[in-house]
Amino acid sequence: MKYTKTLLLLAIGLLFGFHELHAQKVAVVDINLVLESLEEYKTAQADVDKIAARWRQEIEQEFDKVKGMYNKYQAEQVLMSEEMRLQQEEEILTKEKDIREMQKAKFGPEGELFKKRQELVRPIQDKVYGTIEAYANERGYDFIFDKSSSSGIIFANPQFDKTEDLIQRLTRN
Repeated sequence: MKYTKTLLLLAIGLLFGFHELHAQKVAVVDINLVLESLEEYKTAQADVDKIAARWRQEIEQEFDKVKGMYNKYQAEQVLMSEEMRLQQEEEILTKEKDIREMQKAKFGPEGELFKKRQELVRPIQDKVYGTIEAYANERGYDFIFDKSSSSGIIFANPQFDKTEDLIQRLTRN
């Protein structure tokens, strides 16, 4: 009798739980498509790409200098004393280490490129997320999923895709 009562309460709880789940409104948005539809995002992204290309070129030039130092060392090595060879090797290794540190400072997880991207792109992303939140509140959506990320959505009915609505809203302003 005790198990029957527990099962009955569990069944009633599940029934009401499924009813609540069914009543929720859900939408799907492709955030990448929304961002790429904004001219200010394209401009910011192009600026970040230009900066990254310039820094990559600077780093490549520095590596070319190290390569030149190494080639010169290889050619003159037989004429050097042990002390001179060790000094040249140390100089080459130090220069290479400095370049790798510069590379990390520019392109590392907390590097200058990351900070620049945050500075230029983050405000636009915040604007988009704010628009999505306002849209969800106005339309009564409980959940809005990003279909462009690997969020685990395997299927989304196109009727729930509100990407175009958000693009229209953002490009109107």
